[in-house]
Amino acid sequence: MAEQFIQEFVELVNSLPPLSIYLVFFLVAYFENIIPPIPGDVLVAFGGYLAAESVIGFVTLLIVTTIASVIGFMSMYWIGSRWGTQIKNGNKRIFLLRFIPIEYLEKTRSWMQNWGLGVVLANRFLPGTRSVISLTAGLSHTRILATVICSTISSILWNGILLGLGWIVHENWRQIGKYLSVYGQIILAALALFVLIRIGIYLYRE
Repeated sequence: MAEQFIQEFVELVNSLPPLSIYLVFFLVAYFENIIPPIPGDVLVAFGGYLAAESVIGFVTLLIVTTIASVIGFMSMYWIGSRWGTQIKNGNKRIFLLRFIPIEYLEKTRSWMQNWGLGVVLANRFLPGTRSVISLTAGLSHTRILATVICSTISSILWNGILLGLGWIVHENWRQIGKYLSVYGQIILAALALFVLIRIGIYLYRE
């Protein structure tokens, strides 16, 4: 499914003028924060390849995708802030909850209690939990300006890395998806191990 989506995306982009390409990448970077199944990271890496081919500008694309990522993050923040109670109850009548692993909600709330806005700062580097983190930030009513700043820093660093990798590996940009998958598994395993260690320390002290 993801491969088909990527192929159709590539075909679409290759048929568009540069200005429209920026719009398409803006939409991808935005909705990747809203609907997690969208393979946004791999597509942003494809943007790095296009920049290397001088089809579009590297810096411009970095700015466009970063702005879109932050707006997407803050959109989920607003949803979390606005419909917090229903989200906590797992109300499936909220359409977006069908795409978001709500079982991570309590876990991310615990992270927010321990590290506060540091979780927002790291959100782009935590695959599989980004939408939940933005929802949780809204639920927690974190300071809006500080949240925007942390989200911006996280987005510009992560998108810059993806675009840089796409530029470097060039025609092999699709391979980045495989490495991102492994990276995601490592990060989730590390987080799970960390939680188990924290629980073990707590139980030991008791």
